[in-house]
Amino acid sequence: MPDYQIYIDGQFCDAEGGKTADSINPATEEPWARVARASRKDTQRAIAAARRAFDDGPWPRMSQADRAKILNQIADGLEARSQEIAAVETHDSGGTIRKTSGDMMMGAAQLRYFAEMAPKLPLWEEIQVPQFPAQSKNYLQREPIGVCGQIIPWNFPLMMAVWKIGPALSAGNTLVLKPASDTPCSALELAKIIDQTDLPKGVVNVVHGSGAECGEELCTSPLVDKVALTGSTEVGRRVQQLASGTIKKVTLELGGKSANIILDDADLEMAVDGSLFGCFFHQGQACESGTRLFVPDKLHDEIVGRLVERTKPLTVGDPMDFASCQGPLISARQRETVLGYIKKGVDEGAKVAIGGKRPEHLSKGYYVEPTIFVDVKNSMTVAQEEIFGPVLCVIRYKTIDDAIRMANDSIYGLGGAVWSRDKEKATVVAKQMRTGTVWINEYHLLSVAAPFGGYKQSGIGREFGLEGILEYTEVKHVHVDQVDNRAGKFWYGALFGA
Repeated sequence: MPDYQIYIDGQFCDAEGGKTADSINPATEEPWARVARASRKDTQRAIAAARRAFDDGPWPRMSQADRAKILNQIADGLEARSQEIAAVETHDSGGTIRKTSGDMMMGAAQLRYFAEMAPKLPLWEEIQVPQFPAQSKNYLQREPIGVCGQIIPWNFPLMMAVWKIGPALSAGNTLVLKPASDTPCSALELAKIIDQTDLPKGVVNVVHGSGAECGEELCTSPLVDKVALTGSTEVGRRVQQLASGTIKKVTLELGGKSANIILDDADLEMAVDGSLFGCFFHQGQACESGTRLFVPDKLHDEIVGRLVERTKPLTVGDPMDFASCQGPLISARQRETVLGYIKKGVDEGAKVAIGGKRPEHLSKGYYVEPTIFVDVKNSMTVAQEEIFGPVLCVIRYKTIDDAIRMANDSIYGLGGAVWSRDKEKATVVAKQMRTGTVWINEYHLLSVAAPFGGYKQSGIGREFGLEGILEYTEVKHVHVDQVDNRAGKFWYGALFGA
């Protein structure tokens, strides 16, 4: 069984008191790795290392071009070990090897984007302001925000680490990353890669531990300048409350209950497959999954029939088998949560068109069949609360206005999609959806160059793109007065008189 240590100040080390925790393989329900479990004191050590690296170290003062070189070194290392770390992540998270293999290469490409952006960041630019009462030149300076506490979830462990580390480093910050308790290993593998680069010690620290100790310390420590979380809306509320004590900058990428709208002129072959991909990809464990599918009344039965037929051949099984379409959920707890929601849906009057239970052919593993509900009302629990499992709710609509109204009737606003042969009509619908990302005739394809984040209780701030990197900067206004003699500064008369 492999052993993992935490990473603090450029050194791999045991946790305080030698505490460890087993990482459980969701496909076998058995331990597969042993991981050091950090305490609050360990987290404080990591924060102190990041603070020293920011205040006294070379990283924030390094040229943007040099920072880019080191980000590319990290990308090189990830590419070189991509298949090895993909297997680690599959054992750790239950994601199929099909998915995790792609995640590694996407993570490397995303790091290269952040490297490419580092020299392009608008860190000093002149702005135009009214020239009264004084002639002046005015500039905006953007500088790194400082020490960043970064808390990531268990669904895309490696990519989430990249999404946090990449923009923070691109802008010149230092950081402490806390991976999810269930899935620490690929983030710690990334730390091994980082350790072999020219990144100065203390710039990146990785601590695996509980939210109650490690997470809360990151949110409350006066030495931390910003907290970035990807997680549930419930946890986001807690992070925001804790961070308010020291008025930290906060970015939150939280839950979703995304609406997927099929218009009456859609290519149904594409829309059906795309909608299943939108919901069932990674067992539905994606925050922006299209879990509410709105279909026109007149096409309802045909679409449901197609959905069921296309779901039947989806293979649920060993995530290390490239033939498996879906693997297990992350934990027994999550499996029971999903099954509880399915029961709740039936109790409230929805009908299961396919799935709805644990697969009979798998005696071990946290598996749930891909499940489709019909006769769902938008007010039902399964249509309003985030299930985070392979559960699709099909909802009828009569008019496009009805579909848009129901799509927006949610506390969330993270993702969504519209399917139509008429892209202009689909764009009109997309513009009316109160959500951070809308795909037209597609789902899940995020671009690292385009901002990603949520409306309403789906979050605060953005990741990706220039907007996402600038979330890791402070903005300073520099005013350079052009009136070079005291006599010309007539406004001083407000204090001294004529």
